[in-house]
Amino acid sequence: MMERAFIKIHGIVQGVGFRPFIHRLVLHYELRGYIKNTSSGVELELEGERAELERFAADLPVKAPKLAVIESVECVYSPELRGFTGFEILQSRTEASRNTLISPDICICDDCLRELRDKNDRRYRYPFINCTNCGPRFTIIKDVPYDRCKTSMSEFPMCPDCEREYRDITDRRYHAQPDCCPVCGPRVFFLNAEGRELPGDAIELAREYLKSGRIVAVKGLGGMHLACRADDPAIAAELRRRKQRDEKPFAVMCRDAESARRICGLSADEERILTGFRRPIVLLKKRARGLEHLSENGFVGVMLPYTPLHYLLFGDDIDMLVMTSANLSDTPIIYKNDEALEKLRGIADGFLLHNRDIQTRCDDSLCWVVDGKEYPARRSRGYVPFPVKLRESGVGILACGAEQKASFCLSKGDYVFPSQHIGDLKNIETLENYRQQIRHFSRMFDIKPEAVVCDLHPDYMSTAFAEEYAAAAGIPLFRVQHHFAHLASCMADNGLEGKAIGLIWDGTGYGTDGTVWGGECLVGDYGGFTREGSMLPIPLIGGDRATKETDRVAYALLSVSGCDVSGVENGEIYGKMLAAGLNCPSSSGMGRLFDGVSAILGIKTRCSYEGQGAILLEAAALPDEGTYAYSLSGEPLIFDWRETVRSICADMAEGVPSGIIAARFMNTLVLMASELCARVGERTGLRDVCLSGGTFQNMYLMRRLPAALEEKGFRVRRHGRVSCNDEGISLGQTAIAMYKMKNGL
Repeated sequence: MMERAFIKIHGIVQGVGFRPFIHRLVLHYELRGYIKNTSSGVELELEGERAELERFAADLPVKAPKLAVIESVECVYSPELRGFTGFEILQSRTEASRNTLISPDICICDDCLRELRDKNDRRYRYPFINCTNCGPRFTIIKDVPYDRCKTSMSEFPMCPDCEREYRDITDRRYHAQPDCCPVCGPRVFFLNAEGRELPGDAIELAREYLKSGRIVAVKGLGGMHLACRADDPAIAAELRRRKQRDEKPFAVMCRDAESARRICGLSADEERILTGFRRPIVLLKKRARGLEHLSENGFVGVMLPYTPLHYLLFGDDIDMLVMTSANLSDTPIIYKNDEALEKLRGIADGFLLHNRDIQTRCDDSLCWVVDGKEYPARRSRGYVPFPVKLRESGVGILACGAEQKASFCLSKGDYVFPSQHIGDLKNIETLENYRQQIRHFSRMFDIKPEAVVCDLHPDYMSTAFAEEYAAAAGIPLFRVQHHFAHLASCMADNGLEGKAIGLIWDGTGYGTDGTVWGGECLVGDYGGFTREGSMLPIPLIGGDRATKETDRVAYALLSVSGCDVSGVENGEIYGKMLAAGLNCPSSSGMGRLFDGVSAILGIKTRCSYEGQGAILLEAAALPDEGTYAYSLSGEPLIFDWRETVRSICADMAEGVPSGIIAARFMNTLVLMASELCARVGERTGLRDVCLSGGTFQNMYLMRRLPAALEEKGFRVRRHGRVSCNDEGISLGQTAIAMYKMKNGL
């Protein structure tokens, strides 16, 4: 019996070759009708035999393009026919309500890469080659639905050949919105340090600059990189000098997985993620010696080329390049040509640019691989703006996140849209980008928040923005304690309902008592929490200065523990400040304990970037299974580190290597944390433990603590979709605010 089916499909179904896929599937089942993009997804009407229509609907999720994500299919059948005679792709429609999902940017596919290298192909060596299976998406979109006219490709009308491909259902570029070629598409050009365009092949000029030891600014998908040879310490040192980035690690782009394997350990799971279509930077264990100019710790961040331009830069004679974000200290990544020429003058020796505008800045994503799964450190290119789906729907929420490693979330129904990494909001340019991205996300996803949520810290720029936004919109403002948001973030990331234990370890978070927290054991759900455990507070001599001058923390640890402080530089001054209580706020931050122990061991006493002391302490660890004494008592349970510090000093006096001491210190934390959770679990009956906070970017802990907790019968929950650091707390803020709105709290 002939019937008509009206079908609505929601998910990532635009920009991934979905309409061509539907067209081919329709022809297979001999159906007739139309398809079109809408602001809510994809809509189609089909006529045919009922059995064929049902088989068609069943095939949709099974045979969809690999980059498509189908969230829902609504299908309504009717006996009323409209008499379709064929199948058409109709003009997209903008609706009053928008619910479409937008694809992240996708690395060049194998088919396009083959064409790029084929001398007989009309796109041979064309740096903007793409198709329905790859290319720019999020970073070129101005608005939805995803059509060429609403992207930065609108400036480049297709030539007859590209137009023919675009309309040919058998072609891989059928309805590929960024489709272009050397005749009609963007062009790349090379400028010298003075900003003068040089004649000749732009990419070859850039390659010659790189091979000769010069620094080149390269325009990518979401912004500019500064590139130079990675095999020459002197060149890397010069880049550090020019960029004022003394010690912070550089990311490296390797030509292929084999090149990466020569410098790093590379497991099968790490290679799978490294070579996948998202192409994040993967933090890999260093194998080769002599890479200290790239990274002073045990890991190096490695990514593979993800645009045609990158592949052309490497050729066959360059194995790896430093590829670091082109920005000045603590400022957003540069993404405009004129901005690059202005701000990178004196840093870059040359500029490899193009005339396709970047609409949205987006840094490279960063992750580890733990137990075969991605463990995000920075969620950006390749992942944003794909949402996190919650178990329950709620009202629209704007979650403003923290201040450092800032991100925000906007929610709609059961979708939460985490933003890309934004950065430190204390910088005025970063704050303006933060505001701009909130406006962009709100427009793209048609979200008008009904509530705003922010951190409890009264002085965060994100808090000030939230207060301003809520007042202007006349909507409720919720303030959420920092570590509670971390707990909720990990719960939402794992789809947990009900109560859970949270080990939340980081450097700083404003506590409900007005003090600095950071070594916390919480029990809670989205409705609230109790503080079941913490750490003996550490006096921070000089306040915020102690986060960089970590010998101040070392002095405090030694002094409070009754240990010899005579070896601490400036100890007399620190002692007087501590005795007088002069600018010595207390902190229970686990990050500060790491900083202090690192300084006691002489590993790092002055830090040039956040967490440097802790990172180098982890890198220093040598194989050892020893532990130190500690105490765990009180209500809440307080981890008293004084005996641990005394044991560290005793080992130092005995000449025990610092690497052994570092391992024993971290083993002690594993032992203490597992005992703490066991005692809290015994009292509460809870078996889920969530690990969140920046300290859990320590891979030594992350490879030992989960196993120790599992041995005690706990289910360990780690982050997998958002970062455990402050970038991820906006997700937790969202979940908490949704719960409060739903329950009238």
